[in-house]
Amino acid sequence: MKNLLETAPADVVTAEELRTHLDSASVPALVMLTVHVTGDTSLLREEWRPVVPGQPDSGRSAEVEDDARRICFEALVPHLNRQQEWDTEPSDELREQITTWLVGGPVEDALALSKVSFVPNNTDPRKPQWTLDEVAPDSALNAVIIGTGFSGLLAGLRFKQAGVPFTILEKNDNVGGTWWENTYPDCRTDVPSHIYTYSFVQSDWPTHFGRQSLIHDYLHRFAVDNGLIDHIEFGHEVTAATWNEDSQTWRVESTTAEGEEKIFDSSVVVSAVGQLNKPSYPNIEGIDSFQGETLHSARWDHDVDFTGTRVAVIGTGASALQFAPPIARDCDEMTIFQRSAPWLKKTPVLRQDIDPGERWLLTHLHQYRAYYRYSIFLPRVVGNLPVATVDPEFDPTETSVSEANEALRKDLANYLIEQADGDEELLAKIMPNYPPAAKRIICDDGTWVSTLKRDNVRLVSEAVTRVDETGVWFGDEHVKADIIVYGTGFKAADFLMPMTITGTEGRDLHEEWGIDASAFMGTALPGYPNFFCMYGPNTNTVIHGNLVFFLECQASFITDAIRVLAEDGKRSLELKPEVFAEYDKKIVAESSKRTWGWSKTHSWYMNAEGRSTIMWPLPAREYYEGTHHIRREQFGFN
Repeated sequence: MKNLLETAPADVVTAEELRTHLDSASVPALVMLTVHVTGDTSLLREEWRPVVPGQPDSGRSAEVEDDARRICFEALVPHLNRQQEWDTEPSDELREQITTWLVGGPVEDALALSKVSFVPNNTDPRKPQWTLDEVAPDSALNAVIIGTGFSGLLAGLRFKQAGVPFTILEKNDNVGGTWWENTYPDCRTDVPSHIYTYSFVQSDWPTHFGRQSLIHDYLHRFAVDNGLIDHIEFGHEVTAATWNEDSQTWRVESTTAEGEEKIFDSSVVVSAVGQLNKPSYPNIEGIDSFQGETLHSARWDHDVDFTGTRVAVIGTGASALQFAPPIARDCDEMTIFQRSAPWLKKTPVLRQDIDPGERWLLTHLHQYRAYYRYSIFLPRVVGNLPVATVDPEFDPTETSVSEANEALRKDLANYLIEQADGDEELLAKIMPNYPPAAKRIICDDGTWVSTLKRDNVRLVSEAVTRVDETGVWFGDEHVKADIIVYGTGFKAADFLMPMTITGTEGRDLHEEWGIDASAFMGTALPGYPNFFCMYGPNTNTVIHGNLVFFLECQASFITDAIRVLAEDGKRSLELKPEVFAEYDKKIVAESSKRTWGWSKTHSWYMNAEGRSTIMWPLPAREYYEGTHHIRREQFGFN
């Protein structure tokens, strides 16, 4: 397994080099590394602990941070000449003490997830410890993977490591999935770069939040470096997958852009098509009558010139908050139509580069990167589900649903009040009318509200009633436009569309689902043997968890299923209906207790009937433990 960030030899960092870059060091990461190296737990001082866990900086005063760096430097210096001898990871006892310090107490979920959350440099702890040749040398098991985004490429790597023959089918002519298709201005992730990666393949990220082009480069290099390109059939869009009960295999049908049809037969199918790939357009009268240019954030046309134009932006989700500001700097007029205002989270480093000294430490100081990632990742994967949980005793409303949710609302509201800076009319428009976490909370560095304050920008918080040949109507007012840009997101709830999936006895998956897609741990279904989803129903996370971590869990779960088939000499395994029914009942019940299931505000978390098929409503720990390995008693075999 080749790492995109090859850590320099462990004996190259001198005391002078460390001193030169010390002012750039993240205090939480530096403290934890120093404790790791020296074993001196007295350095886990309360005054050095991060004020807000999950951030790379401590949030302490400059004086306190300088003191922490100085003392850690003095403690590390005697050990620098033997970096190659440093332990790869801390002992269980030391990790528990470090974790307790980081999160501010003995948090059970944090301690339970601490081992899987700490990934030492240049290691791959979850790599399959078996191969098909070792387990079943005469096995005919093979697989088809659909999609080459984060999930499809990861599944491909795990199958390759296990020696399972596989083919990846990709409708585009390049890898990356949504990070190949979405190229709108200022497109980037709103998850910190160092945890929006595979845990075992880091990169020298130049920015705190990765830009689209760099994320795509990361995925492309991952595919090339690990020999996955040779397994990919580009330009093949899967149209159908049908289970053959006689052969116990799947027949996968694909079509090229030229109309050529091709059939692939496989034992296992992994749908890695994700949730964010089908643009969603609003149901507005006359939407096709507009005679000017029309764009959607997910289907950007870079030939369109916004200079001197009148632009109507429909939607104020995460994508719109990225593409609208740069367009506003070019166009003459911009009218933004907002159905509901987004909650904004103060994130000053959103568009900032990582300090060069910090990048040097991440690349050269042995295991510093691992602790830097740990300081961000663990608190976020544990998350804060209580702030998104309805408390019936609190008298929940569309303002807030619990004490914790109210505290979050006040914090987010104060940031908006600060941004509005006394403009009461603007504040009324940008203050959300629903509880935090009912919709995605969007990272912001002040760019959005400053854009709304521009002389050439107008924010309309009334619904668009129709579109005509020359512009957009709301109520009795008409706004002329040369260009309409839709920032209206994706059909996230339309899982696996437009593929037809036919299981046992001719059952049709989409007919069975209707609009309420569900799968056990988002991956497996009764009636569809050897068929697995990645980033499937109810596996999205925002307030708690981490998407790439969930994908790594899914890849391990699916790979382990193949191991069980091989070891047991079976051709197929199928989730038992009663296991699925119990799981589905729990997910529905728990979703109703969360803000996104309780609130009546519209969001992409919900389907047309107001139920969530998107979000994981339980602690991330339950997802990890539920996918750690296949439990034979949950499946039937053939």
